[in-house]
Amino acid sequence: MAELYALPCGADFPAELVAGLIERMEGRPPEAMARVTLYANSGRMRRAIAEAFDARGTRLLPRMRLITDLGSDPLAAIDPAVPKLRRRLELGQLVQGLMQAAPDLAPGAGAADLAQSLQDLMAEMQDEGLGPEVLERLDIADHAAHWQRSLAFIRIVARYFDGSEAPDPEARQRALVEALAARWAASPPDAPVVVAGSTGSRGATALFLETVARLPEGWVVLPGHDFDQPPEVWDSLFKGRFPAEDHPQFRNAALARSLGIAPGAVRRWTAAPAPEPERNRMISLALRPAPVTDQWLAEGPALAPLGPPTEAMTLIEAPDPRTEALAVAIALREAAEQGLRAALITPDRMLTRRVTAALDRWGIVPDDSAGQPLILSPPGRFLRHVAALFGEKVTVETLLTLLKHPITATGAGDRGEHLRHARDLELRLRRRGPAFPGPEDLMAWAARQPAEGREDWARWLGETLAPCPALAGNRLVTDWTETHLALAAALAAGPGGTPEASELWREAAGREAARVMQGLRAEAPHGGEIGADDYREIVASLFKAGSVRGAETVHPGVAIWGTLEARVQGADLVILGGLVDGVWPEQPPPDPWMSRRMRADAGLRSPERGVGLEAHDFQQAIGAPRVILSRALKSAEAETVPSRWLNRMTNLMEGLPERGGRVALAAMRARGARLVALARAVERPPAEVPRAARPAPQPPLDQRPTELAVTGIRSLIRDPYQVYARRILRLEPLPPIGIEPDARMRGTVLHRIIERFVAERPDGETQAAARDRLMAIAEAELAEQIPWAASQRLWRARLERVAADFVASEFDRMARGRPVILERAGSVRLDDLGFTLTARPDRIDQLTDGRVHIYDYKTGSPPTTKMQEAYDKQLYLEAAMAERGGFAALGHADVEGVTYIGMKDPAGARADLLDDRRTDKTWAGLERLLTHYLKGGRGYVARRAMHSTQDASDYDHLSRFGEWDVTDTPAETPVGGYGADDRQEGAA
Repeated sequence: MAELYALPCGADFPAELVAGLIERMEGRPPEAMARVTLYANSGRMRRAIAEAFDARGTRLLPRMRLITDLGSDPLAAIDPAVPKLRRRLELGQLVQGLMQAAPDLAPGAGAADLAQSLQDLMAEMQDEGLGPEVLERLDIADHAAHWQRSLAFIRIVARYFDGSEAPDPEARQRALVEALAARWAASPPDAPVVVAGSTGSRGATALFLETVARLPEGWVVLPGHDFDQPPEVWDSLFKGRFPAEDHPQFRNAALARSLGIAPGAVRRWTAAPAPEPERNRMISLALRPAPVTDQWLAEGPALAPLGPPTEAMTLIEAPDPRTEALAVAIALREAAEQGLRAALITPDRMLTRRVTAALDRWGIVPDDSAGQPLILSPPGRFLRHVAALFGEKVTVETLLTLLKHPITATGAGDRGEHLRHARDLELRLRRRGPAFPGPEDLMAWAARQPAEGREDWARWLGETLAPCPALAGNRLVTDWTETHLALAAALAAGPGGTPEASELWREAAGREAARVMQGLRAEAPHGGEIGADDYREIVASLFKAGSVRGAETVHPGVAIWGTLEARVQGADLVILGGLVDGVWPEQPPPDPWMSRRMRADAGLRSPERGVGLEAHDFQQAIGAPRVILSRALKSAEAETVPSRWLNRMTNLMEGLPERGGRVALAAMRARGARLVALARAVERPPAEVPRAARPAPQPPLDQRPTELAVTGIRSLIRDPYQVYARRILRLEPLPPIGIEPDARMRGTVLHRIIERFVAERPDGETQAAARDRLMAIAEAELAEQIPWAASQRLWRARLERVAADFVASEFDRMARGRPVILERAGSVRLDDLGFTLTARPDRIDQLTDGRVHIYDYKTGSPPTTKMQEAYDKQLYLEAAMAERGGFAALGHADVEGVTYIGMKDPAGARADLLDDRRTDKTWAGLERLLTHYLKGGRGYVARRAMHSTQDASDYDHLSRFGEWDVTDTPAETPVGGYGADDRQEGAA
């Protein structure tokens, strides 16, 4: 009869496994242990078992293998498995044909994603021993047409099941297990066979465990078995339409049932008790299958007092993920100082990266079992950046990302010259573009700013990137791969360098990236033709699956494990991090091929099976001697929802005040609050830094600007600090990386279109012809000035909507006068102040009565009359300048009025008729304003009168805005030698 063994939650599984095996081998000769074959569920488990044997003294060891070794046996009688990548590429061709025939099957999904999901489905069917015939038995009459189409397509891959193709890894594993079961049934092995650490969650693995359990000396040892669960609860797991596969004990129960064993009759492998048996009983009750409230009410009062089993438990409820990571890092550091073995268990890789970074401040390098994802390593990032060039124009951001990557141009030794040229090119591209620099732009820049070796560098860069935009459309995967590798090698080599001398394929990450790319090169002939996006997706998925473990020395007592490794245990302190719903447990991925009901009818795994496995890992880990549970109350987006298991545990404790549950939970939270307080203290400066005052610097009078444009006067009124920073300190804001089609660019192009439209107007033109000419000019200007096709179409459509109204209003304006000034500069000298006011009006018309009218085009909302009188005085100042002879083409002009022409609604132009009093008042106000600064020594206040508190200034960071607000009194501070002489001159 089959026998099944297990160890309780929280037990040191490797140590107890070894103890039980040694106990069973007592009385046999020493060499008998060497004849035992022991199969472990993972490489870490196998290493932990070997370490446990070492701790028990010198002896012969059993033959230790992995369950997955069965399928990788090269000497097996079954044909070798086809590489997974080859099968995925073949399926990609089928999926492409499907998407062309049924584009609505999975809208928005890429062929590479669908091929991967189809491969996962095939692998699951092969692992469960299911053939395509199960699909024929499905009744899909009541299903949506989408599922009927997907099922029809799945039947196309039946040839991968009939034996005519080389087997997939899962099919080969299943076949080897079946062959082994048949051989052992006829002739059982003459030595014990042990399988440890697996729950048989996959079909082939479950079959292997059943086979071993039925051997005369076959011992299957399950991890984390709940020996406290009542029989009726075990039975409830299999009731209903869908079994409770999300329960942590479901896989153990399913394996026991398949062997004809009652789950409650599973035997203990050793007599050693669980580290915290009372805690295990509490968790067992908390995780009962839903609904559980009645069981809580009935069985909760029978639990032992909850204080003692939770004394070694801590609950961290951090305000944000950063604080959570730092609190976890502090807990790991404390454990290391106390000489304890500590492990962080979490599926959240972002949390593990944050914790690793936090530990670095104390020089602690954790032993991360997962290593660094290959996709985040320098070679992984570099190769992804290179693949992103295919079929796309090279943007400024893309170019600078590549040039600054630590692998680029490392094949010639010294990167100094490369970095210097890259820095100078960046400054040029930030300030003047173009948005999509090509080879000719690079050579023109090198010619304008000559330096040693710059022309050769620009030529190398231009020639290397020149073919990229043309790499579009469908191409053979072989061509994509070879082009990718050649382009990466050229960029890594640099001018005059060699790929072999570069950093691309060096170190562990480089070697792993080379292995992945060589695997892709070998299988590429099976991929047919795909597009650039699909190729990029394939490369990204391959790199996501890879990992790199560095050669640095790690701390022996601090580890980071995945959830599967909770079965290994052996840690004094276990931290369960990232206990947020959607992270732990992770939401099951959507299945584009089969519905939940179809999967159940076919005998496939339910989406909840993965949730159940994660629940099992949680139940095992929380049974450790000391446990810390952590979660962040908020993520970057919103408040988080606690993990369902944590939620159940806290709700159960809250509902058992008579057993001390509430007090125990409060104590857990208090211990977590201590760690959160320490995390905050770590980042708190040792002494409080006083907040900056609202600045109003007073530079010397002779250093103050003596010339401003009318737009600068607006800045002097609204944000004087901007004038101080730009005109006195001469600090120009650094433009962002990459030119975007923003409002400023739209305004510039629109002004150019209107200027040409007005200047090139022929005599006798009709309104219809004028509208057509306007749109033709717009078409030409947008094509020349705006390299973004989408923005071209959008802005053209906006202009087209208002073109008729604009042309009609323009004819009204032309009937009253003619343009005399279009975008020409003028100036007026204020001799008493030694100041010059300049302006470049959009347009000034000479009217038929001899007066002039000033126009300004606005793509946004024009200012109101009150705003013009108080702050936005641009047109009023231009009118005052025209009256004072500031524009040579006009002389001393009489200004009728000023008008803002809003291009959102040209018919609603905002006009103000002026008289001498208004312009004189404006000019007098200007003189008073300038006198305050140029003679009175007034300080340049930051954000004096911004239109909105939400408006940003280019110099907010310099003024340390945020440490002060606009209600603070400005602190006038002499700077740059402003002293007594300046004050006396100002007073005079």
